[in-house]
Amino acid sequence: MITAGDFRPGMVVELDGELHAVLEFHHIKRGRGTAVVRAKFRHMKTGAITERTFMPEERFPRAYMEQKRMQYLYRDEGGYVFMDLETYDQIHLPGDLVGDGTRWLKENAGVSVVLYEGRAIAVELPNSVELEVVETAPGVRGDTVAGSSKPAKLETGAAVNVPFFVSVGDRIKVDTRTGEYIERVK
Repeated sequence: MITAGDFRPGMVVELDGELHAVLEFHHIKRGRGTAVVRAKFRHMKTGAITERTFMPEERFPRAYMEQKRMQYLYRDEGGYVFMDLETYDQIHLPGDLVGDGTRWLKENAGVSVVLYEGRAIAVELPNSVELEVVETAPGVRGDTVAGSSKPAKLETGAAVNVPFFVSVGDRIKVDTRTGEYIERVK
């Protein structure tokens, strides 16, 4: 059990029988009243964000999660297939569990699967991935305006804005959290 005063971002706690991840928290001291803790949570299943206020001494069960390194193998009609890198067991996960990360998944990519009580509840991608540009407009001489970009389609089907010097066949690094171009990879 942990108290509301012990909340930290990234910690997973059980509220009302459901798992919630702490996004942010603030200790608020009122004039003559007692201090309170205001926290923002993300529901682990639905992704809904809620904000709640607690007394600092309120106690909550902490959810202990296990993270396993897995490799994305392929997609089939039932969802996505991942392989445990330690036991070589394959697991099928539905698309809603993978979420928006499907844009960045390519075969044999390493991911981290979050397990709670032996059940997969989330798939965490690396912060950046290297992908090949398969379609983009050719760069035109003189297109050197700072900060300008053009759309590009990547090998996974995702669309990203890239600088004008990037051409078809180039490998680029993309931030999976924001979907933004980071750099061209040699």
